[in-house]
Amino acid sequence: MKPETDVLIVGAGLAGLYLALRLAPRRCTIVCPAPPGEAASSAWAQGGLAAALAPDDSPEAHAKDTVLAGDGLVDPLVAHLVAKDGQARVMDLLELGVPFDRTPEGALALSLEAAHSQPRVARVAGDLAGKAIMEALSAAIHSADHVTVNSGYLANRLLQNSEGHVTGVELRDLAGSLSQVQANETVFCTGGSGGLFRVTTNPKAARGDALAMAYEAGALLSDLEFIQFHPTAIDISRDPAPLATEALRGEGAVLVNRDGSPFMHRYDADGDLAPRDRVARAVHEEARSERGAFLDVREALGERIAHHFPTVFGSCQSAGIDPRRDLIPVAPAAHYHMGGIVTDIWGRTTLEGLSACGECASTGIHGANRLASNSLLEAVVFAARIADRLRDNDTPQKSEGTPVGSNVALSDGSWRTLRTQMADHCGVVRHKAGLDALLSWLETQKENGGQPQSLLVAELIALSAATRLESRGGHYRSDHPASGTGPPQRSFIQKTPSGPHIFHFPALDAQAKDTA
Repeated sequence: MKPETDVLIVGAGLAGLYLALRLAPRRCTIVCPAPPGEAASSAWAQGGLAAALAPDDSPEAHAKDTVLAGDGLVDPLVAHLVAKDGQARVMDLLELGVPFDRTPEGALALSLEAAHSQPRVARVAGDLAGKAIMEALSAAIHSADHVTVNSGYLANRLLQNSEGHVTGVELRDLAGSLSQVQANETVFCTGGSGGLFRVTTNPKAARGDALAMAYEAGALLSDLEFIQFHPTAIDISRDPAPLATEALRGEGAVLVNRDGSPFMHRYDADGDLAPRDRVARAVHEEARSERGAFLDVREALGERIAHHFPTVFGSCQSAGIDPRRDLIPVAPAAHYHMGGIVTDIWGRTTLEGLSACGECASTGIHGANRLASNSLLEAVVFAARIADRLRDNDTPQKSEGTPVGSNVALSDGSWRTLRTQMADHCGVVRHKAGLDALLSWLETQKENGGQPQSLLVAELIALSAATRLESRGGHYRSDHPASGTGPPQRSFIQKTPSGPHIFHFPALDAQAKDTA
């Protein structure tokens, strides 16, 4: 059987586009719901891309910060690997035309973000990094002869043959019609799961469908309980919620109550630049109280915010807020999924023929709490590694596969209820009663109408959260507020005939040396 395409890339965010470009001259096909750059959450990234670019910085220091932020669960080998490749990947993006900000002397301008030991985040126009990167990559894709782009399609199910090999995907077009694309190698670059929550900074279509498809085919998933809630979504009742980038606090902005009094010092010795999970819980607590939670940029930025952070300024202005004079109301929002489909250091999943890259993958770099602006870096580093693995090596041809997994649609009403259930019971603060209620509701939905992929992903997240009887990073249990007494353990989940099987395995020693 000759495949319809050799390498099939599902998704057109940063990971998918950079992977496709680096595969040259090997031909590949991208399938995506909208033209490249128009629907990916990569374009919404404000902070930028973290890399050891300053003369007094080093990959070792960057990796150390990554390990510390990940609260015991970061794979130190992966952290060193990604940090080591950071500078080269930034140079690649510069060559593709990304206009990273410069200092008056011509060096890259670097921002300080939470839990970094020094400024190392390359940015564009303050808060337009994601948009600028995606524009540059989209332009390059349009002129790349080796790339075919088929937009207007969503991946619906994986195709799998009798040997268990992934052989492509079943697609659903915007009218609901189904088709199949056979491929020797399929790469998921589909983004995250934030759309499962009522308040999110992600596109609402980001529901973790790739996790469900991979799980149904038997892939190993890990660390699904670790959802990062960005602490400073702008609280103006928008869906998705606009983001107030962490770089604002790196410039000196302060989290305050409605009376202007700072509050982070009451929660954490690191104050406004504490790791995201701790800031998110503090903002969550203050926002729920009569004190309220706000970001004060007036003294730190003043008039400069209009030009230095135009996205934030525009979002505020659209809601009648002038951040030069007014406090910005903020609240935590589901922002990034640290867990996902398990991969090795070359992006291979546990299924032959399937790779994963970007937010849908679990490479081991984020642990329990992603270090700010490491996500864009991880995407390009692993996209490069997948491309380098595939570009000059023949992928074995496979016998034709058939769709596996659920094909049940989720109604709009059930999705809205699901988002509320996830926010209420699996959000910033969790406890047994709430998780039990969520799992009971999900079981009822399954009994009444099958299990659409969004409900399956929600179940896997909730089960993972229910079995972690400790608080660590982005997973906080009010009934188990302390971290575990033994060595930190990663969680893994896989499909069995009797249902999801969850097991835990000790994380790698954070002192391990880089041998990757």
